[in-house]
Amino acid sequence: MPGTIFISKEIDAIESRVGASPETVKRLVGLGFEVVVESGAGTSSRIPDAEFAAVGGKIGKAADVAKADVVLKVRRPSEAELKGYKAGAAVLATMDPYGNDAAVAAMAKAGVTAFAMEFMPRITRAQVMDVLSSQANLAGYQAVIDGAAEYDRALPMMMTAAGTVPAAKVFIMGVGVAGLQAIATARRMGAIVTATDVRPAVKEQVASLGAKFLAVEDEEFKAAETAGGYAKEMSKEYQAKQAALTAEHIAKQDIVITTALIPGRPAPKLVSAQMVASMKPGSVLVDLAVERGGNVEGAVAGKIVTTANGAKIVGHLNVPGRVAASASLLYAKNLFAFLETMVDKTSKQIAINRDDELVKATMLTDAGKVVHPNFANAAAAAAADKPKPVVAGHNRGDDPAADGAATKPAKSAAKKPAAKKPAAPKASGKKSSKQGDA
Repeated sequence: MPGTIFISKEIDAIESRVGASPETVKRLVGLGFEVVVESGAGTSSRIPDAEFAAVGGKIGKAADVAKADVVLKVRRPSEAELKGYKAGAAVLATMDPYGNDAAVAAMAKAGVTAFAMEFMPRITRAQVMDVLSSQANLAGYQAVIDGAAEYDRALPMMMTAAGTVPAAKVFIMGVGVAGLQAIATARRMGAIVTATDVRPAVKEQVASLGAKFLAVEDEEFKAAETAGGYAKEMSKEYQAKQAALTAEHIAKQDIVITTALIPGRPAPKLVSAQMVASMKPGSVLVDLAVERGGNVEGAVAGKIVTTANGAKIVGHLNVPGRVAASASLLYAKNLFAFLETMVDKTSKQIAINRDDELVKATMLTDAGKVVHPNFANAAAAAAADKPKPVVAGHNRGDDPAADGAATKPAKSAAKKPAAKKPAAPKASGKKSSKQGDA
């Protein structure tokens, strides 16, 4: 009997993407699966139910998830959604687990095998599964479009009989996937583009796209990248010099786009209120990190703020979802490529190889437990910190048995005063702290 794959309609009001496309549904059906698409799942991505049905998908309702072996989603399932899931079902989505311990624990309690797609390792084999890159690419593009719309002036220089329209000056802060696409898009639209990043290796990439690189290029800057290609934390002295250079530059810009985001941590503040105040009336700042606190001081998630000096700070949520028709096609391909690696071609069933490096990197919960190393210790510590039930004639809260010492010989337990016993929970808390800093 073939397995069943369910495509959910997202319940979050700001989520317009979907976890499948007609192409991926067709390929899943071709692998031998029954694919059930919740009615209306693709509507916001311009994919009507009829297109899924035309390639072999069955249009169903939310309750049909109960029989699914695999659930494909954009966002982590809520506790209400999890109540309808079958224990043991594999769930593929962007899980956003950092700071959401209760939601992760709920998935473990529901017994689902949850995969956090944003944890996909950046190796050659997994490039086609990299949801962060596919969605950041579109976010960088859309940031320029949003910035241009709010700027309400032409971006390219135009020389006309009536006079010359000067080219807009666009500054990109952070040259990752989103930053590179923002540079390319702004250049295609005719703007004068500059960009900055603490990694010296990106200087050539910026130049190759026709933009100018801005940084304090001293000896510390030349050694500011790890062997893995990530940015090192810079000294306070360097940060001060870079901030001074950036502040002077921002005052002359028309559009600033910030893209700096560190998974699991608050977004670093790159643009201060003083920098914003130095900008010209009508200038625009687009903050792509607003969901994690923002790179721009004064940014508000989900809003466009107009400052006292007439600058606008754009804090749109779910920027890839603002181009959902394109974002969903790429995201669906990311999910399909990963799911395909877990399909037994002979039995046409899902067969998860827990020794696979991709599975190890992305598996968040399994068999009723939080299994990802970044969160398992925190979950164990949280469980250890829960108040123990007080049962008459048994543990009183200071009983060694309440700390898991019941398996020790009574003689050993008697040697240790009860007041000193809480060492075990203390150690658990310490592990949790270390893990949170990783």
